[in-house]
Amino acid sequence: MTRSTPPRPLTDLHGRTVNYIRLSVTDRCNLRCFYCRAGKDTPFMPHEEILRYEDLLELIAIAEELGVRKVRLTGGEPLVRRDFMDFLETAVARHPRMDFRLTTNGVLLAPVAPRLKDLGLKAVNISLDSLDPKRFAEVTGLDAFCAVWGGIEACMNAGIPVKINAVAMRGVNETDLPAFIELARKRPIHVRFIEFMPVGGGTTWERERFWSSDDVLAEARKHADLIPMPGPPQNGDTDVDAGEREGREATSYTSGPARMFRIAGGLGAIGVISPLTNHFCDACNRLRISSDGRLRTCLFSDREYKLRPALRHPKLGRESVKKIITQCGAIKPLGYELLKQLTRERNAVCNKRMSSIGG
Repeated sequence: MTRSTPPRPLTDLHGRTVNYIRLSVTDRCNLRCFYCRAGKDTPFMPHEEILRYEDLLELIAIAEELGVRKVRLTGGEPLVRRDFMDFLETAVARHPRMDFRLTTNGVLLAPVAPRLKDLGLKAVNISLDSLDPKRFAEVTGLDAFCAVWGGIEACMNAGIPVKINAVAMRGVNETDLPAFIELARKRPIHVRFIEFMPVGGGTTWERERFWSSDDVLAEARKHADLIPMPGPPQNGDTDVDAGEREGREATSYTSGPARMFRIAGGLGAIGVISPLTNHFCDACNRLRISSDGRLRTCLFSDREYKLRPALRHPKLGRESVKKIITQCGAIKPLGYELLKQLTRERNAVCNKRMSSIGG
């Protein structure tokens, strides 16, 4: 591929264009959230199985050649990996047109926030299920709320937009909703409640704990006037003028699956992500690559494709990996069909833990 030759879009059999990859740099984490890594004896991957930074940089280069425009670096917790910031700096320097994002639990975020700003990161997603320090410790197994809040403040002081992701769970963080709304009212922060997903062997997912997006919004409307924010244009969306359509198309690859609402009279927004009750499979534009180099085309499918052997093979390398991603991406499934497998006897729709998948 030359500079003058645009990449061929990576598309699947359902007509979806893939332009976003979630790339896990480690399965290690400094928290032990009960819904993610339940049990003290949950093993981590052996170090020798984790992709080297050279491997990760090669995968980013391959992704760009395949037309990917956005890379989200995830974990585990990315910031626990040694020299992660140096790796990120190298990735940004090599791929200045790529939109790099970071998802973190925020515990180690404050010291690196200024450097993230210097590198040009457009936003940081922070996983935070409660604004109550005691409840935070109960969920995560660590008394680190002050460190996370310090990371949020550091990002905002550096001028980095902040998005907070909270897993919506009945009986756990229902009472936090008013505080999150007040936070979004006073600060220019986007808060998104994500439906609790039945992912991972030994999952703590229960129907009684499930808090649907519609119920979250119904409760939120008791505390604030919510004004829908426009999302990317959909097929048949004829009531959008040309100027607005152009702007929405320009950002649609980063807008994601959230339904967002401005808070009347406020600075921020609140939203929901509803993979179970209002799936967005028809518009899914992402692939996932785990920290041991396995391509996962759908979060709800345990089918994975090994990239590391080809990536490191002296005679295969880049072209072989591109072929694997292209062919496997073409048969990317519709996740909601896999969710139909969920029964009372089998709570987990897939067996691999979220920390191993990469979020």
